[in-house]
Amino acid sequence: MSLEQEVMTQMKAAMKAKDAAALEALRAVKSAILLEKTNGGNAEFSEDDGIKLVQKLVKQRKDSAQIYREQNRVDLAEPEEKQAEIIAQFLPEQLSEEEVAKVIEELIATAGATSMKDMGKIMGMATKTLAGKADGKTISSLVKQKLS
Repeated sequence: MSLEQEVMTQMKAAMKAKDAAALEALRAVKSAILLEKTNGGNAEFSEDDGIKLVQKLVKQRKDSAQIYREQNRVDLAEPEEKQAEIIAQFLPEQLSEEEVAKVIEELIATAGATSMKDMGKIMGMATKTLAGKADGKTISSLVKQKLS
């Protein structure tokens, strides 16, 4: 089932359950999908595009929640965090930090990277390999740790 169909199914369930928070998050995903389709000019929306889009939406929610928490606005942070959780269900299962570290070590070994000068090359390979399975911050921090 495509991302768009899955979102629509979840929206129907949220409407029936009268779950306003879930409905708001799902409408945001649907809106982002429609925007992506119209802005891109192509009606085709691949699974990779969907994963990138969902990652972007989750990151936006988490960043907003973090800013709200820094400003002691828990009343605004909690809905953002709840939306991030709801949207994140459309992502593939996330790898643990140890599993990500193993993948990065393998990439470093195959590329023959030895110093921080090789970070860009390793980051490019790691983000392609771990697309949707780990967030960029985790990947970046582990690559820095392994190369330094």
